[in-house]
Amino acid sequence: MKLVTYDKGDGIGRPGALISDETRIVDLGRASDGAILSIQGLVEAGEDGLSAARDAIARASAASTVDRAEVRLQAPIQPPIQMRDCLCFETHLVQAFTNARKLRAQQAADPEAAMKDMEARGILSVPQTFYDQPIYYKANRFAVTGHDHDVIWPGYSNFMDFELEFGCYIGKAAKDVKKENARDFIFGYTIFNDVTARDAQTAEMGGQLGPAKGKDFDTSNPMGPCLVTADELTDPYNLTMICRINGEEIGRGSTSTMYWSFEDLIEHISASETLYPGEFLGSGTVGNGCGLEHMRFLAPGDVVELEVEGIGILRNRIIKPEV
Repeated sequence: MKLVTYDKGDGIGRPGALISDETRIVDLGRASDGAILSIQGLVEAGEDGLSAARDAIARASAASTVDRAEVRLQAPIQPPIQMRDCLCFETHLVQAFTNARKLRAQQAADPEAAMKDMEARGILSVPQTFYDQPIYYKANRFAVTGHDHDVIWPGYSNFMDFELEFGCYIGKAAKDVKKENARDFIFGYTIFNDVTARDAQTAEMGGQLGPAKGKDFDTSNPMGPCLVTADELTDPYNLTMICRINGEEIGRGSTSTMYWSFEDLIEHISASETLYPGEFLGSGTVGNGCGLEHMRFLAPGDVVELEVEGIGILRNRIIKPEV
């Protein structure tokens, strides 16, 4: 199933499922006679929730469906009860750090010498920790927004970027889970755009406490367009990922290049810590999946489309308010 949360322009999130080649939405609340009130509640209900959703779709009448074109999609779960964004793609890190060094060197009196000095000292290089264990930070869940919603450019940034990611939702309480059993704890998947203010990120990361204002501002975490249940994506590690700006393909990659799998993440994060149904784990940016890797940053009015095979396309416009 492809589950969504939609609103009719009133800001009220309603649980739904895409049908008819994704052109229509079954209102799961109406079709289930009120048994399904939200996608979060459906996830918490586990197999019973999935069964209820399948039954609701099967018996849905025309009166309990809406035209997708007439409504707006929120994030599948908005806000998620917890968000962790991880680093799973080595290629992205290598390419992003290389270009970050170039950007910093350009500010020096002797860019070539500055570049050599940073390379020799390991500044802005992939940390050994990445290879030793999964790395993650807790993102701002209240900054989540949905498909076709605008991303508002923060007033303190001059260099805005997108990041092509996907991620999984936890389906049941998980603690001290072993990798070989971790797939059973994944409810489903969605697309995530980890929008980043690169100048703010560069300034703060020297503090070695993780990203803050580089990542956290209103509307900075678009997710969607839907939540694809795990049974529909039988091989999440063989999916093509594509990013476009204003219709032009900027880069593409594959989930097959993940250095760390979601199963690795669940094993690591759940050690002596409970993960709860509805929590979201981001994959980190796929190689070739952000503007920094191509030295192409966003401009006001740009429309970013992120596509992941089997899930769909997440589209958002970048808006910079006039001062």
